Amino acid sequence: MITSRLLVPGTAFILLAMMGGGALPAQTATTDTPATQSTDGVTQGAPTVEKPDPLKRKLSDQERFKQQKALRGELHGEYKKWVDEDVRWIISDQELQAFKSLSNDEERDQFIEQFWLRRNPNPDSPENEYREEHYQRIAYTNEHFAAGKPGWKTDRGHIYISFGKPDSIDSHPSGGNYERPMDEGGGSTSTYPFETWHYRYLAGIGDNIDIEFVDTCMCGDYHMTIDRSEKDALKFVPGAGETMYEQQGQSKKADRFSGSGLEQLGTGPMSSANQSKQFDRLDRFARLMAPPEIKFKDLEAFMASSKILTGPPFLFDVRTDYVKITNDTVLVPLTLQIRNKDITFNTKDGVATGTVNILGRVSNLNHKAIQTFEDTVSVQEPSELLAQSQNNMKVYWKALPLRPGLYKIDIVIKDVNNQDHVGRWQRSVNVPKYDDDRLAASSLILADQMERVPSKDIGAGNFVIGNTRLRPRVPPGVALPVTFHRAQNLNFWMQVYNLGIDVKSKQNGATIDYEITDMTTKKILLQTQELTSKLSPNSDQVTLERSVPLASLQPGKYLVTIKVNDGITKQQIAESAPFVVD
Repeated sequence: MITSRLLVPGTAFILLAMMGGGALPAQTATTDTPATQSTDGVTQGAPTVEKPDPLKRKLSDQERFKQQKALRGELHGEYKKWVDEDVRWIISDQELQAFKSLSNDEERDQFIEQFWLRRNPNPDSPENEYREEHYQRIAYTNEHFAAGKPGWKTDRGHIYISFGKPDSIDSHPSGGNYERPMDEGGGSTSTYPFETWHYRYLAGIGDNIDIEFVDTCMCGDYHMTIDRSEKDALKFVPGAGETMYEQQGQSKKADRFSGSGLEQLGTGPMSSANQSKQFDRLDRFARLMAPPEIKFKDLEAFMASSKILTGPPFLFDVRTDYVKITNDTVLVPLTLQIRNKDITFNTKDGVATGTVNILGRVSNLNHKAIQTFEDTVSVQEPSELLAQSQNNMKVYWKALPLRPGLYKIDIVIKDVNNQDHVGRWQRSVNVPKYDDDRLAASSLILADQMERVPSKDIGAGNFVIGNTRLRPRVPPGVALPVTFHRAQNLNFWMQVYNLGIDVKSKQNGATIDYEITDMTTKKILLQTQELTSKLSPNSDQVTLERSVPLASLQPGKYLVTIKVNDGITKQQIAESAPFVVD
């Protein structure tokens, strides 16, 4: 779980400073002038004439072109390789222009250092995970996908660098006989070498993504295609490689080339369905190659350029949690908390209304936006009660399905009734991987609301995880505990994964211990125990839900701890969360 209090940047983005770093120092040019004689015969030296600084003179288009060409020519050796190969897919146009304008190798070295620092998902780490992962992927593509050119230049290399290793690959390196599935027309044919990469889930794109690569030149250079008929080596051979309908005389092979569709699969039992899916295939291809469109363009400017905030800081708090969905997908709920007193309200007809725009973006290690969310939150209070509601909180929840790994999350919010009131939150998150053979748990979530939902709402809606509506309590800052009132209940929720199952009884056998400790006296005030065999005896996963009244606790700091002791696998884990009672 990661929490943070928003801090507004007070300095300009380092790139802006570096873009001016290549300018040469201004120098004043003077020339000697001949002596002149005054009317009284006294010789005087003519005043020195200062010429305009040529470095400050506005260049013509032709001069600017020559200068840029000269600067590009200065790139040599490792710097040229760095630009042309190492970061070709991840360097922005602005950064490339800035780098090429630098005047010496010292400035270039400094630029490269800052380039990687800006992308480090964990600035506190001595190692730059982003850079290491980037070069590992490049090395892998060069080793496995080279085909008369480096592997990173190929389409397979591009996809691998962008999305990592696929979950499975259907490879046909020699082509040969191929039985078409019905959605490709049926019948048999012979193919060029081809591969189909399958991703169970790609954030921002969808579930069960298949990407097809075909080597039509038979030279090892596989290119990505959205036309599944490209792999058909007999497509242009009359009478060969016919589809099912063509073999039955219900269509002709020439009909494949008479239409204007994306694919030339031929008529078959599912040809009408293929036509209706063409736009879906185009849409998916576009989303593979580009980030989603942003609705709040003004907020994107703060996110993309680290623009300095000119108005008062818009403070808000964020909490992140992790819940396992599958081995390859983790649900990452983000909970935003905004105070009424930080929102600008407009009053009309006795109702005070505040509106906040929210824009969020998740980026992977290649600095590519893989998921974006945007929403508008409204807060309404009776105008006569607005003063009393200043300490109330508005909570916003967004659950993001992500694959295990490192990401960067940016969130920008804007007060619609005060255009200069903007806030930003930026953190790296490490989505955990839940291995099958290791006892593990989700985040321990302390909530101010926890209730069962109707069967029709299971797994859907705000604050819903599984069959429970759970509204997390958000800490009011970095490393601060959440606060509850004595009149409230302390609700806590956690899932336990990969419990051992006894071979004979087919049941699990773990013990769960719950403790609440007074942080001041270190005294355990509540201690109870239960068995997983009483909760869900035949499952390797259990959900723990408890609600404890706080009326008996005195104001102070406390710690709730859940310990899991698996008697089958002999593994133990423990999760803790602090809280305050006021």
